[in-house]
Amino acid sequence: MVGLLLLLSFVNGLKVAGQAASSPPTAADLLQVAASLQMYVDELPDMPKINGYSSYKGRARPANLTIGMFEKKWKFHRDLPATTVFAFGMSSTAATVPGPTILTLQNVPTYITWENHLPSTHILPWDPTILNAMPKTGGVATVVHLHGGIDEPQSDGSPFAWFTADFNQTGPAWTTPTYTYLNDLQPPGNIFYHDHALGITRVNLIAGLFGGYLITDQATERRLNLPTGSFDRLIMIFDRSFNKDGSLYLNYTGVNPPVHPQWQPEYFGDAIIVNGKDWPFMNVQPRKYRFRIASVANARYFRLSLSNGLNFTQIASDYSYLAQPIIVSSILLSPAEGADVIIDFSNSSGEVLLQNDAPYPYPSGNAVDSLNSKVMKFVIQSQNASVVDRSIVPKSLVQYPKPTTTGIAQTRYLGFYEYSTNGLVTHLYINGKRLTDPATETPVPGSTEIWKIINLTQDDHPLHLHLAMFQAIEQRGLVNVDQFTACMNTTYDPIKCNISTYAQGPLFPIPPTEMTWKNIVKMAPGNITTVVVKFGYVHKNASYPFDSTAEPGYVYHCHILDHEDNEMIRPLKLVRWRKDESRRIKRKNFMAYGAICMD
Repeated sequence: MVGLLLLLSFVNGLKVAGQAASSPPTAADLLQVAASLQMYVDELPDMPKINGYSSYKGRARPANLTIGMFEKKWKFHRDLPATTVFAFGMSSTAATVPGPTILTLQNVPTYITWENHLPSTHILPWDPTILNAMPKTGGVATVVHLHGGIDEPQSDGSPFAWFTADFNQTGPAWTTPTYTYLNDLQPPGNIFYHDHALGITRVNLIAGLFGGYLITDQATERRLNLPTGSFDRLIMIFDRSFNKDGSLYLNYTGVNPPVHPQWQPEYFGDAIIVNGKDWPFMNVQPRKYRFRIASVANARYFRLSLSNGLNFTQIASDYSYLAQPIIVSSILLSPAEGADVIIDFSNSSGEVLLQNDAPYPYPSGNAVDSLNSKVMKFVIQSQNASVVDRSIVPKSLVQYPKPTTTGIAQTRYLGFYEYSTNGLVTHLYINGKRLTDPATETPVPGSTEIWKIINLTQDDHPLHLHLAMFQAIEQRGLVNVDQFTACMNTTYDPIKCNISTYAQGPLFPIPPTEMTWKNIVKMAPGNITTVVVKFGYVHKNASYPFDSTAEPGYVYHCHILDHEDNEMIRPLKLVRWRKDESRRIKRKNFMAYGAICMD
């Protein structure tokens, strides 16, 4: 019976309208579809906004929202047939890709009931041979995670807290249809929400399940006097491939079919999409604009620059302001990473292209081509600005406490491991362990830890920790990698392998634009990256106002979604401090460690 259910699930995963499993399109077919779309003919949409707060007698109060997930048609390009997608919205008619931007205020809670109105079968193929949310009686499993949110475990969007339409079926960690987002002591800034269902996150995001979420501290914004209103835009960048009929393309055949019939280690689309439109344009006035940029690609890195030599003035990374503005000519974003920038068009004219030159996979993969090297176009209007630009770029922004290595509760060595058979990737683990193995990362609320991540793979991996805030303080190259790898193949123990003798390579400076508290840190290949992890509020030196030790706990993972789904993800279980445990750790000079990453 189990075998029959698995077979039926696999067949259902491959029966998708608009894509014939017997004759899938070739790479050339997909490239031809993307190349047939004229660039810069669709205007950049400003995604609809929903207030996550109410007002009473001039005072902000909490709001209760109901946001659904719907199947609908979406136009990605003027000349492409409408595409069947999954989309967030307050109704099917209002649903969009990306979903509506939820506007919230610091210290004002938002309560959201997430509803699943999706059909009984998925619109895209998926792989039932990897650990995933597999409803017994059909339906598309979903659960929403607020990426960058500092929230109670029950509202974090555990991969095991999935649910189907009308909550007919729920995962083992599901507890409530309504999530509480406190928006309180975490840094105000730009985060986003997205599906996080077990083993099918990559599929559900390709289908369209993500959207923006902004937390604003009004006093800080007034003080900084940055561009506002229509001159303050959220742009979400991702990539997709399309079939000739306009339907989304996702591969039917995996890289190692005998092991995983459908899964591939990275998804790269031929068309670059911004706010739901392929290569859009935006008319801008000769003045300053604020762009809150978020990469929501599955696996693609973006290294962004402007065609006419204009610079970006970066003011924040992920959800945290920098200490002072930094002028840069390019910005490197991993999947799920954000950058908040100012572009000043006041001394420019004509057209400016937003470009990308990041290899894929990053950093040593294919060079960009004539399609994926273009992102969007700014068209600078010749007339004077319709509104006098009184915004500024202040010399000083927000001063958060700097990371410190004093008072560290524990140091951990972590690693990413890639497994293969016959040279073909089968899965990825963190610390050589599966998601369902017992938690080994068990910090105490309010504590600060050092994590050292060793990467001997060929790829960069964006590490994302739920709940915690963290910041890189050192990135160092490794030496004698083959010898170190041979030892690790035998012991899986960096201490026994004398990691200190191999962590002797050059020091690479942490980019100034990433010297703030983040929710994504890029782990460079051939390096050991040291991060300070804070399990509490950084800028208020406060612990959480909720029980962070409650079930179902949290997770941390690589945010290349294809890696996360197959199983580059581990539980993060906070525990209450115990005096006897503290003594034991001090007595043994305990140092937690994990397996190393290696190819």
